[in-house]
Amino acid sequence: MEIKSLTEQKSLLAVLPAGKRARLRRLLFEFGPGQGTLMLLPIDQGIEHGPRDFFPNPASKDPDYQFRLAAEAGYSAIACQIGLATKYYPDYAGQVPLILKVNGKTNVPPSDDALSTTNASVEDAVRLGADAVGYTLYVGSPRQDADLHQLKGIREDCERYGMPLVIWAYPRGRDIDKKGGQLSFYAIDYAARMAMEMGADVVKLNFPKLDPEKSKDSPAPYNEMDVAPDEAVRQIVESAGRALVVLSGGSKTDDETVLSHTRTIMEAGGSGVIFGRNVWQREWSEALEIIGRIKETLLSHVHRIP
Repeated sequence: MEIKSLTEQKSLLAVLPAGKRARLRRLLFEFGPGQGTLMLLPIDQGIEHGPRDFFPNPASKDPDYQFRLAAEAGYSAIACQIGLATKYYPDYAGQVPLILKVNGKTNVPPSDDALSTTNASVEDAVRLGADAVGYTLYVGSPRQDADLHQLKGIREDCERYGMPLVIWAYPRGRDIDKKGGQLSFYAIDYAARMAMEMGADVVKLNFPKLDPEKSKDSPAPYNEMDVAPDEAVRQIVESAGRALVVLSGGSKTDDETVLSHTRTIMEAGGSGVIFGRNVWQREWSEALEIIGRIKETLLSHVHRIP
């Protein structure tokens, strides 16, 4: 019997209940680039990093900059915390979908014992007209017991309300640092699998950074593997199973790296990108230009229809 690859198996939409299916389908086909892709704009950095991220483009300190950019540039959705969703999203409701982040933390304390506590509910997401809920899971943190219990409640509410669950799956904590680091192939591959098994419909991951010296500290067989970045991303996408994978952009980088990462995730069977600082840290016309190029890259490299 021929065994199909994971990206060719039964689609995610086919197994979701009606509420989740309707909302997720809007993001994949009715907004953004479409054709089953996701182009998401996150604006949770004001909590996660503080206002310092807005200095490269002072206009971006006003949240309306990002909301207007998401609506006018044609994004699949904008992701933000409860305060921004309450005060700014009403002006753009119906123009761009909303992903409500329901937990967050500052980066003032060290991440040795990372935990992102909830500050909003799935019911808030329904009230605000969101099409998905976002949750940050710190995979491998010493506080993962509290994290997973917290996630259980959010997942149950997502099922109750028919709300897609997007998990920001981030390896964090002192134990991860001892096993190759949070950007190692091992850590991100683990995060992809963990998020899927915890009920994610969409998994947000960082691009792996392959450092042979640090990889020696990863558990076997990762400490002996020599894989190219595109092969690592392909295996990470497969670890997420039917959950859709979007790749994070991280700190602002050059255009070619942005587009290369976009091609890599799509060719690996992923579903899109969630680039924040690589877009809104740019002046308006420059932001629109790179968004157009990201869209073209997404649509020309579709390998998986959800």
